[in-house]
Amino acid sequence: MTNADNRTALPLVLALSVFGGSVVPAIADPGHDASDVSYTWDNRNTDFLPAFEQQFRADLVESDIELQTELIVGGLVHPWGIQQLPGDEGFLVTERTGNMRHISADGTLSDPIGGIPEVLNEVQGGLLDIRTGPTFDDDRMIYWTYSKPMGDGMSVTAAARGTLSEDMTQVTGATDIWVQDPPSEAPMHYGSRLVFPGDGTVFITTGEHFTAKYREYAQDIDKTYGKVIRVNLDGSIPDDNPFVSKDGDDAIWSLGHRNIQGAAIDDAGKLWTIEHGPKGGDELNATEPGKNYGWPLVSYGEQYDGALVGSGEAQMEGMEEPVYFWDPVIAPGGMDIHRGEMFADWNGDMLIGSLIAGGIVRLELNGEGLVEHEERLLSNMGRVRDVDVLRDGSIVFLTDFENGSVMHVTAKK
Repeated sequence: MTNADNRTALPLVLALSVFGGSVVPAIADPGHDASDVSYTWDNRNTDFLPAFEQQFRADLVESDIELQTELIVGGLVHPWGIQQLPGDEGFLVTERTGNMRHISADGTLSDPIGGIPEVLNEVQGGLLDIRTGPTFDDDRMIYWTYSKPMGDGMSVTAAARGTLSEDMTQVTGATDIWVQDPPSEAPMHYGSRLVFPGDGTVFITTGEHFTAKYREYAQDIDKTYGKVIRVNLDGSIPDDNPFVSKDGDDAIWSLGHRNIQGAAIDDAGKLWTIEHGPKGGDELNATEPGKNYGWPLVSYGEQYDGALVGSGEAQMEGMEEPVYFWDPVIAPGGMDIHRGEMFADWNGDMLIGSLIAGGIVRLELNGEGLVEHEERLLSNMGRVRDVDVLRDGSIVFLTDFENGSVMHVTAKK
């Protein structure tokens, strides 16, 4: 069911390294997470038919809004996550290399904040997402995800929290609230977005560490690869998690994911996630408790060598359908749901960073929760790793390069 004559050109493995006997690509970001890929709307990798009309290639539109971008700060090394702080305190930003930094309201970039644990800074691993906690105004608690080194070249996705000092120079009391199991020697597909639904819990997204061996774990409820995780803010397990007392890992919320790098909660309290597919098949999912989203049994994409994924089908009984999928891919980064006075016409729309098409992808959903329109914004900006909507409705995003930047998007007056 592939269309061999109409494939997006993708960078394949240039070299191989052996980590503890498993062969993994020795490239900065394996798979389609790259910026030098030829992208057009007409290309396709597969000829899988969508399950319903609105699931694929919504009408492309152009907003009647002229955007302007301003550099807030540059010189960041592969920035990964950004969080606006209350009032005029600026931003927190992470660099994959292991540094967390403060950006003041005037754009001054701090030295690395102290007290952050060691990360495994290899391939896709490092210091990843950053969020202020729901009670930050009272306790200055912040939460972050990272690739935690476990010895002998092994690592896991982990989530931690600690208290940010008033002067933004130190985190004290850094403590892991969740650590993935088992460890992996493949430093890829960590997932790692954090979302607070407002009920005293936190969602943590994971990946399945990419390799043929590990991707199978996405279907195992006793392993936390390729899952959405839900824990209380202190790391304890909510009693109403779907796999509590069911011979699985009690922290699991949903399964069958590949590599979730975008997640957000809408105004109705629904969790939305976006995950990387292989060659084709990036997915937007309305992620519900106990549901199975299919990877690696089904996919709307194909393997990088053109081979079929899993069953060779895109749909299977018992597997949830994505609300929307892309082929060719956008390689999603972080996402946010727009709220605010600036760009008010976009309120409720999803804004998604793109690592391969570049810039920001905007999705407009209809009243039934299906994608009505798609728009490509600021595609000349290259690899966008994270997007954050600010309190006034303006937008900041991160460019993921060796010399990465924080950019501010406003409406041109």
